[in-house]
Formats: sequence, C-alpha cells, structure tokens
Amino acid sequence: MRPFESENFILSQLADPELLALDSMLEPLPLPRDFEIAPFGVPVRHYYFLESGIASMVATSGGGRKAEIGVLGREGMSPPALAMDVEGSSFDVMMQVGGHGRRVEAGALARFLVDRPAVRQVISRALHTFFLQVASTALSNAVHKIDVRLAKWILMCHDRLEGEEIAITHEYMATMLGVRRSSVTDALHILEGEHLIYSTRGLVIIRNRASLEAFAADAYNVPGISGRDWPDTGYRSLARCR
Repeated sequence: MRPFESENFILSQLADPELLALDSMLEPLPLPRDFEIAPFGVPVRHYYFLESGIASMVATSGGGRKAEIGVLGREGMSPPALAMDVEGSSFDVMMQVGGHGRRVEAGALARFLVDRPAVRQVISRALHTFFLQVASTALSNAVHKIDVRLAKWILMCHDRLEGEEIAITHEYMATMLGVRRSSVTDALHILEGEHLIYSTRGLVIIRNRASLEAFAADAYNVPGISGRDWPDTGYRSLARCR
C-alpha cells in the first residue's frame, strides 16, 4: 500500500520507496489565496506540491508594473526551479486561487534528489512543460488580442480546478494579464456575448468549454499548454472529457 495518495502529478508518479522516503519531509498545509510561496528576492525556503488551487508566477518591472508569466497547479512544483541553491527568487510566486498541498524544506529536497535520478527526471519534465507555457504566454502577449488572451487564461485556470467556477476578481485578472481593468471588463463582455462564460463580481463561470477552446484557438491549443496534453493521473482536471 502506498504511503499516501496525492493529487499532485509529480508525487503521484513516484515509486513507493521514493514516496516513502519523501513522506517524512512533506508537510500538508492549506494554501489560501495570496499566500506567498516565493517572494521576489527572498531565498526559496520551501517547495510546494499543490493538490488543489492555482499559484501564479509574476514578474515586476523596474517601474513596479506587474504581469503574470505562468500559472502552476497540481501538475508540478512551485516555484519551478532549475537549481535549488540560488540566492533569491527571481519572481513573486503566490496563490491566486486558494487550495491545499504539501511542502518540503528546500535543503531537504536538494539532498533527497542527489542520488534519485528518476525523481529528478519527473521534476525536469514538469519544469519543461512549465517553460513551454511561459514561452507560449510571451508569444500570445505579442500576437493575440486581450479577449483571446483572457480566454486562454481562463482555460488554463479551468484545467487546474474542479468544477466550472473560478473565483477571481476583474482587478486580479487585469494584474495577471498586465492590462487595465477596463480592458478585462471589455474582454469579459465579449466572451459573455458569445455565451462562453458568465462573469459576476469575483467569479467567472464556464458555460461552454469546447467553444471557449475554439475561441482561444492557437493561443491555447499548443503542446504543453492544454490540460488534455498532460498525463492522465486519474483526476478530472487533467483529463477533460467534454
């Protein structure tokens, strides 16, 4: 029998001996909205394996303007890291939709990975998928209109959540997309006019997932971005059958 069952993709892929060795290092905890996973400039003290909710990686300009460059859910590890000995986080990573997960102290995880190439490979694949997302976001920001970018962002959130509701404010969406709040409001009206979503104060409800994907088109349907491309670990958000 496995030490514990996890809805996090990385943890769900580990062999029983690896999971057992990691079990004593993992601390289950709630992850409320706005919880700081990795503040900018601060050494990373813990890595988080989300089992629900969504974390957002945000870049900040020298003038203080912010924009989201990636979202992370139960498909990976937060913050994503190529090396675990950097002096400080290069971005802010915080929970944009509250949930829960498990965390491990950074040094303990680094030591755990030293002689476990199979685990490092699983983490590396998740990291590669995340950076495909970051590249896609950069391209989308350059070539797509706000309504298409918003459709893509809603779909990416939907992939990582249960149900059809996303608890998010217009102000938060504006920050995540790096645009004015009025631009988000206009884009939401377009999506509502197409009967793809329903938006109210602090909440977006998916009405027609298939048509929303068609609207987002090549902004969303690229390798590594769509939830349907991720391995099926048995939970609904990574195996949409709509």
